[in-house]
Amino acid sequence: MEDTLDHLVVTKASGEKVLFSVGKLRHSLRKSGADEQQADEVLRQLAPELTSGISTRKIYRKAFGILRRLSNTAAARYSLKQGIMQLGPSGFPFEKFVAEILRAQGYTTEIGVFVDGHCVRHEIDVIALKDGKRAMIECKYHNMHRNKSDVKVPMYIQSRFKDVEKIWPSEHEYEVRFHEVWVMTNTRFTEDAIRFASCMQMRLIGWDYPAKGGLKDLVDSFHLYPLTCLTTLTNSEKQRLLDQKIVLCSELLHEEELLQSIGLRDDRAKRVLKEVENLCNGLYKK
Repeated sequence: MEDTLDHLVVTKASGEKVLFSVGKLRHSLRKSGADEQQADEVLRQLAPELTSGISTRKIYRKAFGILRRLSNTAAARYSLKQGIMQLGPSGFPFEKFVAEILRAQGYTTEIGVFVDGHCVRHEIDVIALKDGKRAMIECKYHNMHRNKSDVKVPMYIQSRFKDVEKIWPSEHEYEVRFHEVWVMTNTRFTEDAIRFASCMQMRLIGWDYPAKGGLKDLVDSFHLYPLTCLTTLTNSEKQRLLDQKIVLCSELLHEEELLQSIGLRDDRAKRVLKEVENLCNGLYKK
């Protein structure tokens, strides 16, 4: 089966035609927590539905549907990228999501802080402090996989950073307000964006950049999954929670009353809490 599928041509979101990789799909399934038998079963059921030119998005949807029937928890982890895409257009849920990931690494964080620059006033998405160093962090949320952050993004953020980097008590004296600048996105950066940021000593964190320590790695390491990954909630239920500024699965731990407040009956609330507990297993200690 795998030899046959490895010759299948599929269509990426960009429109590019590439050879399908059974190995990559199997790796994604295993990394999501599916055991070897479950991964084999997904591939077995998926194979007859794969036709030449099928989009990678359709493959994901079909694989997710099969995996969901086998393991809610593995399906939720498998849907992490899509779950982050569903955090909503306001920007705040993604900023809170980023701040929580930083807190898990020992940073003290603030969200949506206004500061006066040398020229104009700026709203900083996230300010992170650790070991006496303060970082200005810009969060670039995209709701489509194919949208990348190009070189204009770090160029723009660098200009803002230079305006707020220092506080000038007098014409000849200054204090450092920010020691470094980061850009974090839920998709990818273009090569020029990476090259410019490296030249300017800016830190970039994308979906899978850097190779070790990208957004996906950080989420998996700290079990900080957005509630939009949950397979036991409907989209409207997820939105009602997001409207209350609740973003993480961990915020739902032991909160049966909160789930009931959005209309879930006891049996459904318990199912959601079970999935939440499985996803948050191993959560860092606050």
